[in-house]
Amino acid sequence: MESATVTTPGAGHVGVRVILGAGATVHESAYVDDGASIGAGTRIWHFCHVLGGAVIGARCSLGQNVVVMNGVRIGNNVKIQNNVSVYEGVTLDDDVFCGPSMVFTNVFNPRSAVSRKDEYRLTRVQRGVSIGANATIVCGITIGEYAFIGAGAVVNRDVPAYALMAGVPARRIGWMSAAGFRLESVDLIPRADGREQLRCAGTGALYARIGDDVTRILEQA
Repeated sequence: MESATVTTPGAGHVGVRVILGAGATVHESAYVDDGASIGAGTRIWHFCHVLGGAVIGARCSLGQNVVVMNGVRIGNNVKIQNNVSVYEGVTLDDDVFCGPSMVFTNVFNPRSAVSRKDEYRLTRVQRGVSIGANATIVCGITIGEYAFIGAGAVVNRDVPAYALMAGVPARRIGWMSAAGFRLESVDLIPRADGREQLRCAGTGALYARIGDDVTRILEQA
């Protein structure tokens, strides 16, 4: 990573005090403000705006008209589709996917005439989560790793890892594997201890569930 000012045609509007990783690209219509950090190989497309203080990891992709506010932290290999605003207080871990026009918030009870900048509620989206198009994430929650949020869902509470969420408000309707396939029960008869073994419909990988706690069963070497 190195501090750089990009002046070549088509390289975008990049501030003097921007950390720009090797191979990172900024479209000529995009703006990256002083104090931002952009990881190696990250691509920032048309009409984006990355504010100072934002930190974006390596190999990310920001589609058209994405805004990343001051202080936001975004991990590696994050894909943010068109028309998404990532507000202050939101953290996206590695491998997160944000579908087109999905919505983050950071104030629970906004009023135009009342300043609530000291009342931002933190939102954490953990590794591998997928958020569908037009979904809304109400601030102050954590979405567990590899959860899958259906298109148009409104999520207003914490989401367990691997959960498949849909509806308004969102409810869990199943479980998803890390590969993005439905998890299906392997057990023909319910177990007395409440445990359940699940299999990924796409890869055959096995998972174990106890209540709302789902974990991957690692194969022995």
